[in-house]
Amino acid sequence: MEALGVRLALDPAGTATALAFVLGGVALGTASGLVPGLHVNNLALLLASVAPAVPGPPRLVGAAMLAAGVVHSFLDAVPALALGVPDPAMAATALPGHRLVIAGRGREAIRLSALGSGLAVALAVPLAVPVTHLMTTAYPTLRAHMPVVLGAVTGFLVVSERTPRAAVGGAAAFLASAGLGYATLDVNPAAPLDAGGMLTPLFAGLFGAPILLDALSGSGVPEQDDATVAIPRRAVGVTALAGAVAGAVVGYLPGVSSAIAAVLALTAVPGSTGARGFVVTTSGVNTANTIFALFALAALGAPRTGVMVALQETGAPVNLPLLLAAAGLAGVAGFALVLTVGDRYLVAVGSLDYARLSTCILALLVGLSWLFAGPVGVAVFGAATLVGLVPVRFGARRVHLMGVLIGPLMVGG
Repeated sequence: MEALGVRLALDPAGTATALAFVLGGVALGTASGLVPGLHVNNLALLLASVAPAVPGPPRLVGAAMLAAGVVHSFLDAVPALALGVPDPAMAATALPGHRLVIAGRGREAIRLSALGSGLAVALAVPLAVPVTHLMTTAYPTLRAHMPVVLGAVTGFLVVSERTPRAAVGGAAAFLASAGLGYATLDVNPAAPLDAGGMLTPLFAGLFGAPILLDALSGSGVPEQDDATVAIPRRAVGVTALAGAVAGAVVGYLPGVSSAIAAVLALTAVPGSTGARGFVVTTSGVNTANTIFALFALAALGAPRTGVMVALQETGAPVNLPLLLAAAGLAGVAGFALVLTVGDRYLVAVGSLDYARLSTCILALLVGLSWLFAGPVGVAVFGAATLVGLVPVRFGARRVHLMGVLIGPLMVGG
């Protein structure tokens, strides 16, 4: 190689140090991903608050933070599947993943989630370059018309509900959550943790507590069947690709969640893949979002996720080769961890008294709300819980509750 004028230099010590930082991020993402109700943005803010005290180059600290975010995006599906499983009589209004658990297909759901996230990482990297080029060109127009774009997304979600009653409930949930977000998002409460904010009480109340309340009368996780994936490989690949592409939407459009992007993506997928396709697509969106958000930060200087905000706040350089390598390693680790931990998590939860477990998780959500937002956070958690009960009572999708972010953005709040 030297004869061609190229010299390859290996630095075993530097490589080992970088690997240690990434593995440290993997460990943090594993711990946070398995804690019910801990939003990845709060994890990012916590990391940002302690990063200055971590000895090491900022670029490696940044790689560790990104690895933590990627692994969190893999593993947060595990408690989401295992906790909050309602009574089988409520299966029609349950979350798609919970419907699979009720049917004894929880182990399959865990593998579908791992496949969705893993394929999304593999697909998002080559897609990120052309998508970033396209979005760099289109973003000024999108930004100028952001209220119209978000309004169109909201309108589609409402009119695509299955029944008029569900559409009314979806609209009501959107308006109520939008009002709640407008009133609380800019509040800066005194709290035990400096890396606080209102996202934890809002999201825990809107999306966590109502599911747990409905699960109090449930019998918990039933006995699970084998882990065989029951949809064709092509369907898994197509829905994962849809999730990866939709992850670009989440990465560039503020306020659009993984669930919203999954609903939009699945409308473009021919044939019905049901709950299984939704699990694959949502997991893919959730993980691909991290990759696209990284490219958005590099190309536009716009941090679209809490992890990207934390990278920017800590002064970590946007070293794409290093960060992409960290994301790839974290993706491999996340995939293996979901398969290793997921089945055990289901078995452990299934062996516990489910009503008592749900009550304990509700208490944990209250505690997290207090840690991140103080007494104000606990009050907001209570209000958000009431709003979060609206969609399911009307048979509507819970994605309308993302009005908590979309509403304030539409009105410039």
